[in-house]
Amino acid sequence: MDDPEERFTDLYDRHYRSVLGYALLRAERDVAEDVSSETFLVAWRRLAELPEPPLPWLLGVARNLLAKQRASRHRRQALVDRIAALTTARDQAGWDVAEHVVDREAALAALAALPERDVEALVFATWYGLPPEQAATVMGCSVRTYNVRLHRARKRLGQALRLGDGPRPRPRLLTTPLEDSHD
Repeated sequence: MDDPEERFTDLYDRHYRSVLGYALLRAERDVAEDVSSETFLVAWRRLAELPEPPLPWLLGVARNLLAKQRASRHRRQALVDRIAALTTARDQAGWDVAEHVVDREAALAALAALPERDVEALVFATWYGLPPEQAATVMGCSVRTYNVRLHRARKRLGQALRLGDGPRPRPRLLTTPLEDSHD
């Protein structure tokens, strides 16, 4: 069978039920269906590299995807648990939306004042949860350099948040002719 589409269709027809059955034994139906679909997406991308017989390989891919799902679920639950542990009854009873809007605005202003490299280092660590090795790869630097950048970014962010009068705005890339004439 030389046609990749035919080969994939045959693979899918022969093994989808087995992969789905495997995933259903380990996860809820919607997760199992997602994992099965993603397993065959990986198979499509690596169709030329599939071993014979392909079922053990497909089950291994499904197993790895299920492990990633579990790890992600545990990280989310750990975050929820940390937030719950830090939340007091006073926080829930006296929650003032206006206070949080001001805090949010201050945080956004502080982030906007940081150099883009600082924001990028912070985003990789906090938003994406990348370990330093992976974040350094994305930023194109060594792990040591990334760790220094992250440390400095956190320090600058803390300083910007402590300033009561607001952070410095980022320098503008484009200037108007009027602004140029004052220099």
